Amino acid sequence: MTALAAAHAAPTLAMAGLIWFVQVVHYPLFVAVGPGAFAAYSRQHQALTTLVVGPLMFAEAATALLLIRGAPGDWRVWAGLGLLVIIWFSTAFLQVPLHGKLAQGLDPATIDRLIQTNWIRTAAWTGRAVLAISLCWPRPG
Repeated sequence: MTALAAAHAAPTLAMAGLIWFVQVVHYPLFVAVGPGAFAAYSRQHQALTTLVVGPLMFAEAATALLLIRGAPGDWRVWAGLGLLVIIWFSTAFLQVPLHGKLAQGLDPATIDRLIQTNWIRTAAWTGRAVLAISLCWPRPG
């Protein structure tokens, strides 16, 4: 399972690092764009971000499902999958709609809500990173 665990850890760790950058640097800087350029900036941001995170998120999900077959009794696999479900639901039902609203124009209250709700994904990907790393080493005993 070590090769599969490593294949899973790679996109998970990439997403964990990326989400921390987004949370601490990128989203807070949205307000600096200015109202005149914000709608176009926001739409371009969504399109380009999807090109980066889409393949990583799908690789992470695919390898998470393969891990279930490789280690069905390992609680870390199931905990990681649970966190992945939280991430996908948060993305679909919180962050994507907020980005849709921001594509219409600058709204500081929506940016604040985006930053606050994104802590869900930041915490979940951090947890997933710890679990993914732990899966790369054999279980004792």
